[in-house]
Amino acid sequence: MKWDEFSDWGRKVADWAQDYHLTVGEKPVRARTEPGDVLNALPSRPPESGEGMEEIFADFEEIVMPGITHWQHPRFFAYFTSNAAAPSVLAEFLTAAIAPQCMLWQTSPAATELETRMMDWLRQSLDLPGEFQGVIQDSASSATLAAVLTMREKALNWQGNQQGLFAQKPLRIYCSSEVHTSVDRAIWVAGIGQQNLVRVPIKGTWRGMDPAALRAAIEADIAAGLQPAGLILCVGGTGTGATDPIDDCLQIAEDYGLYSHIDAAWAGSAMICPEYRHYWPGVERADSIVFNPHKWLGVQFDCSAHFLKNPDDLVQTLAISPEYLKTHGKDGIINYSEWSVPLGRRFRALKIWFLIRSYGLEGLRDRLRNHINWSTKLHDTLALEPDFEIITPPMWSLWTFRYAPQGATDLDALNLALVNAINDDGRIYLTQTRVDGDLVIRFQAGQFETTESDVMMAHDVITEIARTLE
Repeated sequence: MKWDEFSDWGRKVADWAQDYHLTVGEKPVRARTEPGDVLNALPSRPPESGEGMEEIFADFEEIVMPGITHWQHPRFFAYFTSNAAAPSVLAEFLTAAIAPQCMLWQTSPAATELETRMMDWLRQSLDLPGEFQGVIQDSASSATLAAVLTMREKALNWQGNQQGLFAQKPLRIYCSSEVHTSVDRAIWVAGIGQQNLVRVPIKGTWRGMDPAALRAAIEADIAAGLQPAGLILCVGGTGTGATDPIDDCLQIAEDYGLYSHIDAAWAGSAMICPEYRHYWPGVERADSIVFNPHKWLGVQFDCSAHFLKNPDDLVQTLAISPEYLKTHGKDGIINYSEWSVPLGRRFRALKIWFLIRSYGLEGLRDRLRNHINWSTKLHDTLALEPDFEIITPPMWSLWTFRYAPQGATDLDALNLALVNAINDDGRIYLTQTRVDGDLVIRFQAGQFETTESDVMMAHDVITEIARTLE
């Protein structure tokens, strides 16, 4: 394709995208292909000669689309959503068209400065203190890795990168059992080792870390000659929405000089609503905070907002500045590649700008509040059904339940059969998790265009299919 043909196909793709989003609710939520269907439909060898876009696009519709699980479906209630609000999609289109590499200020001045401003807009929307500065990471996993690397370097007096870990005292990182598996991966990549990730017991309906147990674990490690290095806290965990007692735990981190990181990848979006901020009291005491606008706020994937009380700690951990990456003659510039593990960076700030300007904070708050209210209504309705048990209560728009009819003996097998039957049915999409060893079913509402009727349909689908399993 030549550029003088691009606009025609651009219009066709735009029309296709608009129709897709307007009609996606008519499709089964989850892909119905079998393993290997897409792979086997693709030629085993690349073409030697170029093909026309008509043929390529026809194959896209015929081969690719049947194998797509529709994350933009209004009844996608499984994993935390990966949203794509219309203004964000347009911004991503423009980003793809201009294709900047945003590693340095000089390589993309507008991208760098827009990122600085957008992160401050997000900071204000969460009511974080002005001392926090932000950077857009690709995912919360990368932000957590950056935080763990900073924990390591600070605990080793900035010698880990230079000397390695071989001659160092073992470092200890503390978290609860409810944190995301990205924490484990960060521990691996940072060279700290799985056995040095200390899982602190949880308690209470929020399934949060027990502060007394945290203090006891730190004291035990010190007595054993180990080096406490950092604390990772959870606000809105993936399984059940588990949330640690932030203020109490951060006080302990301060008592022992531990670098602290809060993973609020999903629930952080809700903190643009003042009424939900009681879930993270004392958040301003943290060193590092992450949430994903690409999950619940509506920004197109990928876009993770990482806030830092002292960015110099992160820069000292990650920055490498060979001569070819230096910008001479410009004072006070930020090179965000020094704030991230990758050198290359996408222009992610543009879609935040488009989204917030299109809806305003109040428009975004209304969506979040609706999701929470509708999810709570569904919870209350299903709780009245005699054969269903609520396992964990709503945390924002996330809660879990289990089908437990009288006389059933293997509830794990029954509920796995139920969630599979629901997903095979296609009207809604749920997923399972485990709570205290028991298999349960998750529900969360967060798709950008979902409606109350979409959410309440889940009651009919769940109860109808459950009865067929008796």
